[in-house]
Amino acid sequence: SPHQYNVTSYGATFVAIITLEVFAGMWINAFIVCVLGIGWVKKKTLNSNEKILLLLGCSRFCSLCFSWVNHFFSRIYPNYFYVHPIHQLLMFFATFFKYSNLCVSACLCGFYCIKIANFRNRFFIYLKVKIDRMVPWLLLGSMLSALTTGILIYDLTETVQSNNLTFTCLGNFWKADFRMDKYFFSFFLAGVGYAASFMAVLCSALFLLFSLWRHKCMMQTNSMKDLSMEAHIRAMKSILSFLVMYTINFVCLILTVIDAMKNQNNMTLLLSIYLCAFPGVHSLILICSNPKLENALITILSCVKCE
Repeated sequence: SPHQYNVTSYGATFVAIITLEVFAGMWINAFIVCVLGIGWVKKKTLNSNEKILLLLGCSRFCSLCFSWVNHFFSRIYPNYFYVHPIHQLLMFFATFFKYSNLCVSACLCGFYCIKIANFRNRFFIYLKVKIDRMVPWLLLGSMLSALTTGILIYDLTETVQSNNLTFTCLGNFWKADFRMDKYFFSFFLAGVGYAASFMAVLCSALFLLFSLWRHKCMMQTNSMKDLSMEAHIRAMKSILSFLVMYTINFVCLILTVIDAMKNQNNMTLLLSIYLCAFPGVHSLILICSNPKLENALITILSCVKCE
């Protein structure tokens, strides 16, 4: 019928948009991983910033991969997810990489703030001195937090499926008709994770903005130039652009949780389009704000142009 044709066409268009966004994001993050990985092999070491970027690139690459599997098979062959334990495993890995992406990106913003901002507070000075040693532990904590969340989601998916509830697709298993009070903790956990990462980004951006403003005032008063000003501006462009994108991303994630709790599907497609675009766009901004990655990209593009 015409209605079925329109629905099918709309679904195909949605899958095509998601596919383009996902594969573009995967290529961008794969570029970050390759450049940093090659540098790691050559120099046998990575600085703290590169460690965070390398792990962020890996988590985003995997997150986009599972996101594409989710959207593609949910439209083409949704019955594939009824096979036990494929659905549970896919939910586990999708949740794990999504949360690791959020936690590691928050660590990156906090790292920029501590490294570049200048405050005379003793605790802040202590963090600035110890931050390089703290980065591996912060990343480990991020992975453990994401792993815990993934296990809880795996258990929830197992419980829901064992009760013979109806699933719509992998990414929308929340839409199953179950009692909200029984699984409220899972929604609460998702909201807390999103809010914690967003607050870390927000505080880092505000502290760095205040540091830059105070530094500019000191420069104008003393009528002198400081080379650290360039570092401040470069970091602020990255942080502020990330703050704007992360704010929209945070709103989309919360709307997704609210939409799931109300057992509706009003904005899922539009939200999914932005959520799939975010990892690739922000990683591209990180490339442009990192001299090493930017020079590698320019070199590759110049070689392609010459050919």
